[in-house]
Amino acid sequence: MTNTTTISTLEGDADFHAYRAVPAGTPKAAIIVIQEIFGVNAGIRRKCDTLAEAGYLAIAPDLFWRLERGIELDPDIKPEFDRALELMGQFDQDKGIADIEASIRAVRSELGDGAKVGVVGYCLGGRLAFMTAARTDVDASVGYYGVGIDGLLGEKHAIAHPVLLHVPEEDHFVDKAAQAAMHAGLDDHPKVMIYDYAGEDHGFATEFGERRSDASAKLADERTAKFFAENLG
Repeated sequence: MTNTTTISTLEGDADFHAYRAVPAGTPKAAIIVIQEIFGVNAGIRRKCDTLAEAGYLAIAPDLFWRLERGIELDPDIKPEFDRALELMGQFDQDKGIADIEASIRAVRSELGDGAKVGVVGYCLGGRLAFMTAARTDVDASVGYYGVGIDGLLGEKHAIAHPVLLHVPEEDHFVDKAAQAAMHAGLDDHPKVMIYDYAGEDHGFATEFGERRSDASAKLADERTAKFFAENLG
């Protein structure tokens, strides 16, 4: 079952929407799906649906709601891609993390005491997943092709729960120097695991469109599924 739910901000002074996918039985845990710069579009909703099919309660909060509610963009259409870049430039990432934390609290409240919550993010969401791992008590975090994580390494000491990062080696948004810095800063972290994908570019695990690289996407998703099974139950 899928629907749209409403989540209150941490301050309780406003609400924002989230796409919600519910498994057929009792959820074994919850996973927050963190959007790319293209909003909660069909691809992100499909990520939620797949997680629900695997037994998780999955929600994708609309993190661009302070700019414009209900953004859905197609990265394969240039004007929409350009619009996404504009939104990224206007987006307040600290407020985004606060909205992710509010989402974590909402699903924990729904599932009850002891419920575990993970996050998985793509592109901008991959970066936010790393920030969520460092700034909240989320139980497990996965980031696909997160941009600028090399600039966040000063926060790695705060990571207390498992983190998995998927890094395409030919990411045109994350150059080789940035990738090397990520490995130098995180390879010895007891809670962080990094997988590299030779020959792959940014967006390789998208559900739809020209960016998808099917074999690597399936491999990364299998690794993510195993990671969540081990860390969320």
